[in-house]
Amino acid sequence: MPASAPPPASWTIGDITVHRIDETELPPETGPWLLPDATPDVVAATPWLRPDFVRPDHGLRLASHSFAVRAGGRRILVDTGIGNGKDRANPAWNHLRTDYLTRLEQAGFPPESVDLVVLTHLHTDHVGWNTRHRGGAWVPTFPRARYLVARDEWAYWSAAELDAPRRQMFRDSVHPVQEHGLLDPIDVPATGAEIAPGVTLVPTPGHTPGQVAVRLTDAGQSALITGDCIHHPVQLGRPDLSSCVDVDPARAVATRRDLLASLAGTDTLVLGSHFPPPTAGLIRPDASGYRLVPVQKAVQRAHS
Repeated sequence: MPASAPPPASWTIGDITVHRIDETELPPETGPWLLPDATPDVVAATPWLRPDFVRPDHGLRLASHSFAVRAGGRRILVDTGIGNGKDRANPAWNHLRTDYLTRLEQAGFPPESVDLVVLTHLHTDHVGWNTRHRGGAWVPTFPRARYLVARDEWAYWSAAELDAPRRQMFRDSVHPVQEHGLLDPIDVPATGAEIAPGVTLVPTPGHTPGQVAVRLTDAGQSALITGDCIHHPVQLGRPDLSSCVDVDPARAVATRRDLLASLAGTDTLVLGSHFPPPTAGLIRPDASGYRLVPVQKAVQRAHS
């Protein structure tokens, strides 16, 4: 990465530090495919989405990134994006070439230093950098890490009948981790599972059966990394908008409604796993439901 490149976006929650590790902005076609009911009319009726979260034509802006977390002396990576050089059915993901690992190192997370990799769920755009190509094979990118996945998530996909693209994804991005003894399915009860001081996996089922969000807490402050229980801020005003790849759309909507109700009006910083910059904000009640107030705007308002 050029020396003039800006440092990764970062936030602090007490003594916990979170860096956003950018992979790529997703192309305009992603929005209509992923959230088909988020039509231009729906987006236009939600003016607070502009200009950060939508394009001039009212299309959704979406991004692929990870969150690199320092907590309790550990380096934790939440999700691993699409990955480089992989055969993918989605043209925008096929044989991607990004500087993701350079950005990760710039944040102080060389691959050998990562202690834990949290996989919020086992979808293609969340597991890609689990592995990289070395010596003619896909090998774990983070050789010292435990790769954590909810046991319910692992059980579901282990028993599912997979289509060809998903079989390919498991072959190059999941099975090599398992074969190296690094994949660690863990129980995530309704109360959550603490994996490091101040870092708790929280069940958010629906998009997939075992999907989790990641709650960060320290010194009276808190944040939540959403995973795909919320794909885009448009779903704050319209939590009924479902993703085309939700395994259980009704449960996904119920999870999203409950989560938003628990976060609205609090000081919990919400970090969207596909939210484009500014990515982080506070959830506030709105006439149509809820809205996201980006953190810098929230700070300005608090001091005005």
